[in-house]
Amino acid sequence: MSEPVETDAPIRKPIFADLTPLRQSKPFARLWAGGAISGIGSQMTIVAIGLQIYDLTSSTLAVALVALFALVPMVIFGLYGGMLADAFDRRTVALIAAIVAWTSTATIATLAWLQVETVWPLYLLTTVNAVASTVIGSTRAAILPRLLPASLLPAASALQGISTGVMITLGPALAGVLVATVGFGWTYSVDVLLFVAAFMGIATLPHIVPEGGSQRPGLRSLADGIRFLKSAPNVRMTFIVDIIAMTFGQPRVLYPAVGALLLGGGAITVGILTAAFAVGALLSSVFSGPLGHVRMQGRAIGRAILAFGASTLAFGLVLAVMATGWFGPVSSAIADANVPALVLACVFLAAAGASDNISAIFRMTILQAAVPDAMRGRIQGVFTVVVTGGPRLGDLFAGFLTAVAALWFPPVLGGIVIMVAILLVVRLQRSFRAYDAKNPTP
Repeated sequence: MSEPVETDAPIRKPIFADLTPLRQSKPFARLWAGGAISGIGSQMTIVAIGLQIYDLTSSTLAVALVALFALVPMVIFGLYGGMLADAFDRRTVALIAAIVAWTSTATIATLAWLQVETVWPLYLLTTVNAVASTVIGSTRAAILPRLLPASLLPAASALQGISTGVMITLGPALAGVLVATVGFGWTYSVDVLLFVAAFMGIATLPHIVPEGGSQRPGLRSLADGIRFLKSAPNVRMTFIVDIIAMTFGQPRVLYPAVGALLLGGGAITVGILTAAFAVGALLSSVFSGPLGHVRMQGRAIGRAILAFGASTLAFGLVLAVMATGWFGPVSSAIADANVPALVLACVFLAAAGASDNISAIFRMTILQAAVPDAMRGRIQGVFTVVVTGGPRLGDLFAGFLTAVAALWFPPVLGGIVIMVAILLVVRLQRSFRAYDAKNPTP
């Protein structure tokens, strides 16, 4: 038999998202589809809870307390859920957490049907739901590398980006329509029904016991995870660069004031700006085909976050120009919005969303490919803490600078800080620049 002839012909790189993970692994396909469908319902409930609490209290602060009350438990159980995923069958851990999440949502729906007009049960149940969802997230991320080869992990992360984009765009829109037309009870009940898809995705998984031995949850297990991070510079860098980006590049708390004072359009402008970031992330996943061929993933992360910083800076400059008042007064009426400035702001926010999502695809790939299976749950738990806490630090940064300086100042300064900091830390960490997907090293 003759030997195959090697050629230098370039490999054709598809433009659209690689669907190979869905075709190659039926368990992954079911898990992905179940998460996407149930995620739409989860986003519906998040929005409906805010609307119901505001309806009961007429207080924006009362709505904000939902996230505040859930923050510390989410951080704690993000870490503890990771330890559980490294100690027991991951399918079982995810299934129990899903049952807890479903029960909390079903109880919220029951209270709505009974017309219970007390706020504290909603705080308690949404906190329980957030904690259970955090455990599911950490465990799912530790499961995926056992369902797919390492070469398909970037494609799997991109598919996760698509499902997340669909959840964020479709779920809130459905919640608004359902709450306005049929009420809170039906809205929560739809989530209860959609969550069945998540059960099917998890229940049909094979048993996934951690490879390389398991360790009982506790301080020793957590300490081992931290000790591993200290000896894993590339994994550690994925956390550092994300904290930099999220701390200095989160202008979302500025949107209400931007809609009222700078761009005009009020609440409609706020919705458009919020959607622009999500649309950018979704499009970058849809057209993620070439990402599966990127080997130098550390460099790719650095470049993606540089683009994120530049986009954040450009968004801030649009606000700075509008703050000069050269373009006349604005109001909360959408007819009085400065459409060209709004379009520019949306373009830069979409670019920020796209670059952030590309960074996330490669960061998740490094975590899943370079971390030993016996340690994946705990490291995913730390990742959960980072992605939970980083944006909230960003909210504080933006809110403080707005109070002492100007509305446009946080994204301008933040964008500059992101670009300078990323250039510095990536240059200092040579192993991260040299990280090769063909030879993943933590």
